[in-house]
Amino acid sequence: MSMLKVTDLQVYYGVIQALKGISFEVNEGEVIALIGANGAGKTTILHTVTGLINQKAGKIEFEGKDISHTPAYKIVAEGMAHVPEGRRVFAELSVYDNLMMGAYTRKDKKEIAETLAMVYKRFPRLEERKKQMAGTLSGGEQQMLAMGRALMSKPKIILMDEPSMGLSPIFVNEIFDIIKAVSASGTTVLLVEQNAKKALSIADRAYVLETGNIILEGDAKVLMNDERVKKAYLGE
Repeated sequence: MSMLKVTDLQVYYGVIQALKGISFEVNEGEVIALIGANGAGKTTILHTVTGLINQKAGKIEFEGKDISHTPAYKIVAEGMAHVPEGRRVFAELSVYDNLMMGAYTRKDKKEIAETLAMVYKRFPRLEERKKQMAGTLSGGEQQMLAMGRALMSKPKIILMDEPSMGLSPIFVNEIFDIIKAVSASGTTVLLVEQNAKKALSIADRAYVLETGNIILEGDAKVLMNDERVKKAYLGE
């Protein structure tokens, strides 16, 4: 069953066309990777899907419902969470307060407490530092906090934008292990990632973007062995 379906998406920045008729879908339970060079349009796709940018043409459907013109805050309530590029935690707030910001669309206190316990179990470091200001955490820990905050909304699908950017290799491995665990627990994942090798290693399917177009799509393991992908994105 298609959870997220994007059809012929066109987005402009002024006169420049950033997305030239992009179509793709994400089925329930999948990990989907969007890979491509800088400026290919990966982040623009996430921003348009989550309602932060308006498209000029095209349709976005979430669980069969047209959300093409739904404001961002309502999309979160529908069950879609976005972990933006560059982490964007609330630096002046404690780790705990950052996490609770993620649950703002939810009402049931007992369920929120259960989700918090699950997040702490998945990210023990956040529990250890729950009273600390988020701005004092390391880059890797801030990325974990951003992911934990997104999980607090109990999303059906989580969209992650460059989760490994600027992190040390140890943290990169840790973040990808967490993405695998999030997927295994039943949350669908749409991942935008510069580190194509890592992304393809955990994804079910992938789409390769070049200057606003999808040029390749398919099973992630197959794409990993595709000569064009190897040459352009895997540095082989």
